[in-house]
Amino acid sequence: MRLAWRNILYDRGRFLVTVLGIAFAVFLMIFQGSLLVGFLGAASKLVDATDSDLWITARGVLCFDFSAPLPKRFAELAQGVPGVEETYRIATSFAEYRNGDGRHHVVALVGADPQVGAAFPIPRLPDSAAVIEHDAVVIDASHQKTLEIARFPEDVEINRRRAKVLRQVDGFSSFLGSPYVFTSYPDAIEYLGLGPEETMYILVKVKQGHSPQQIKALLQRRLPDVDVWTKQEFSDRSRLYWVTKTGAGAAILTAAILGFLIGLVVVSQTIYATTMENIEEFATLKALGAGRWMIMRTVLVQSLFCCLAGSALGVAVTLPLVDLAKSTIAWVHTPNWLIAAIMPPSFLMCALAALVSIRAAIAVEPARVFRA
Repeated sequence: MRLAWRNILYDRGRFLVTVLGIAFAVFLMIFQGSLLVGFLGAASKLVDATDSDLWITARGVLCFDFSAPLPKRFAELAQGVPGVEETYRIATSFAEYRNGDGRHHVVALVGADPQVGAAFPIPRLPDSAAVIEHDAVVIDASHQKTLEIARFPEDVEINRRRAKVLRQVDGFSSFLGSPYVFTSYPDAIEYLGLGPEETMYILVKVKQGHSPQQIKALLQRRLPDVDVWTKQEFSDRSRLYWVTKTGAGAAILTAAILGFLIGLVVVSQTIYATTMENIEEFATLKALGAGRWMIMRTVLVQSLFCCLAGSALGVAVTLPLVDLAKSTIAWVHTPNWLIAAIMPPSFLMCALAALVSIRAAIAVEPARVFRA
């Protein structure tokens, strides 16, 4: 270990280059990982914010954002299943939004019954579950500038109907390019033009002591023309759709993998160059009787030192940059577990990069040190 440390200190310029290469790779992995984690969280945020146990959807609906109409009578049929405590409804679709200056935007309008969940962003009276007033809507704070809201409340139009933007909420930024606008369920069906016998999502609250899976099976038998999901299943389905069925999720995942591969190439080149610069020292060690394990250990410890320094620098630089990115990508998120999860790939990257160097160090001839 002492020899490895001395090799590093002997050529501090090369050590700095190696550390910067590792820091760059760690930056790519954490930043792309933050985009992927935030993307997945945003894809299922509205599902996760409800207090439901089960979701009833039209057959073949792949995610929350692309819904389809259901007969409203299915809610009454579901209410009659033993073990069902309550049902409530959500309607969502894209709508035309115009602010006071007549500027046009396309928004994703979401309306829900007040019982849908305390964390679900619909207009409410202070300290009450009741919806506040007719035609009231709320928006996420990240979309205030996009929707050109100068003050609250502000009068707007949604699908040529009057609406009032009451206030803003946090944590419900849309990744679709169309900002979310939240309202009550009765207002939503007016804005969206749903018929009196139509709804979109029916959410089911299961009575305490009953199994959601058992109630799901009962509902599926009673309502064979729809899909019934547990809340977790529909949440996972929404995330899976955006990652596997669209180019957006695949692009972010591919970029995260490329970050690892780019870092591997950069680190392997710098560690290999460091080893080759010290190749005479390794030849001397072998001439003095040093074994293969000592050579391998020296190169690996050098890589470990570089990895620790580079990872620390990468994390220190990335976290402020991720916070800065939130001003334009509001849903990007770096949980603590992501930082911990990046460390094993970082060490693996450095270990893989050291393999080429180890082969060169082991293969050097001891007699090289005696050559002129």
